[in-house]
Amino acid sequence: MDQDDLGIGSRVSHPEFGDGVVINVKTRTYEIVFVRSGRMEISKFQNALTVIEVVEPDTDLVSKSEMEVSLINILKRYSDLQEVIPLGQKWIGGKIIMQPGNTSLKGKEISIDAFFHKIVMLRDRLRVMEQRINSHSIMTDEDKVNMQQYITRIYGSLTTFNDLFKNKEDNFVGDKGGE
Repeated sequence: MDQDDLGIGSRVSHPEFGDGVVINVKTRTYEIVFVRSGRMEISKFQNALTVIEVVEPDTDLVSKSEMEVSLINILKRYSDLQEVIPLGQKWIGGKIIMQPGNTSLKGKEISIDAFFHKIVMLRDRLRVMEQRINSHSIMTDEDKVNMQQYITRIYGSLTTFNDLFKNKEDNFVGDKGGE
């Protein structure tokens, strides 16, 4: 049996850490409790393990952390739930003042927090629309690509607002050199 086919309960030996027992199997690693060294995570591809006793692995084994990551990705991709995006510290408590060119008309003030919330809602709704287009059963691939290009241009138009975001990974990203 190949070393990357060990199940929970398999007994192994490692040249540096000694004898141990596999207590968890992940996609790329084994979690092993070694008699001398304690609990360690060892790469399946390291080839340093000598198998003492094999326990057949479960065929449908998925770790809790892998399941959690998958569920988070699914929820982000297919739900209308809005994630909490932090506003840049320097903008908290600020306001936007809009003054019309015609001085006889009254200006308007809006808190940056409220304005930012609307921008984040716009971005989240664009993402949901993007996912719905990509998973649409009737649209052709060409139609999907065309719609995706429009959405990318919309993101590009919104990059002006990136200065409001606290974290760069939340920023809008456009075509990067396109139209």
